[in-house]
Amino acid sequence: MKRILVTGGAGFLGSHLCDRLLHDGHDVLCVDNFFTGSKRNVAHLLSHPYFELMRHDVTFPLYVEVERIFNLACPASPVHYQHDPVQTTKTSVHGAINMLGLAKRVKARILQASTSEVYGDPEVHPQIEGYWGKVNPIGIRSCYDEGKRCAETLFFDYHRQHALDIKVVRIFNTYGPRMHPNDGRVVSNFIMQALRGEDITIYGDGSQTRSFCYVDDLIEAIVRMMESERGFTGPVNIGNPVEHTMLELAEKVLALVGGRSKLVYRPLPSDDPRQRQPDIGVARGQLGWQPTVALEDGLKETIGYFRRLLQDGAAA
Repeated sequence: MKRILVTGGAGFLGSHLCDRLLHDGHDVLCVDNFFTGSKRNVAHLLSHPYFELMRHDVTFPLYVEVERIFNLACPASPVHYQHDPVQTTKTSVHGAINMLGLAKRVKARILQASTSEVYGDPEVHPQIEGYWGKVNPIGIRSCYDEGKRCAETLFFDYHRQHALDIKVVRIFNTYGPRMHPNDGRVVSNFIMQALRGEDITIYGDGSQTRSFCYVDDLIEAIVRMMESERGFTGPVNIGNPVEHTMLELAEKVLALVGGRSKLVYRPLPSDDPRQRQPDIGVARGQLGWQPTVALEDGLKETIGYFRRLLQDGAAA
């Protein structure tokens, strides 16, 4: 049993990670300020003897005794991170400084949940970890993209300067139960629109691509990365290398949900990447990991979750 801190632990990914860590027999401290996270996501854990929930904002220091830190705290969808862009940058940068300081003090191993957005609108396809990216530093997405890039910088500087035991993963598009129904991401958008019988909104001509990794696959990769050999820092791409166009995804969701929704087209948002696909060679080689859940199977689970939210009146 290890004492493990999960920041952003009541969020989509964080809550699934808490589930997994408790299943593996660890003592879990879940920290969240509930800006995008929800108590609903961890309500089933509150009676667990080795689970503790704390309301805290990582832009302020935290004084706890732990052996592992998973730093997942940060709004991750454009709708949420553009709502308060200054706070988004603070969460990535000040949050990283505070969690790295904690890790240094208690000599804990720390993992940073970075993002594929560090690659921006890539000129290299698929994206490899050695690619430095093409990022607009002053755009509407920059608070997130550059915040996460700076967090990676801090992690590696703490590693070089203080010999801190760090791990960095770059997370590509992930979906599954407990996604926020109104987060503006394409999977939740398409599913909620289809379930409500609304038109499905395609931005651009629908030819832009994404790769979609089911949440269970992602959590397996993060856990393996945390427990990988000391000195292997990453960064490591974590995602599904199978690429789909937005049009393909919309048609797949429609087929699974049924109904009579029509496709409508809108202009492409500013700085929206045209392609996003991970090269997961490092994850395969170093972690022995690759995704196993097919898109259709994962979508069925996610559609079932959103259907229940609508029935419970919890998706307003």
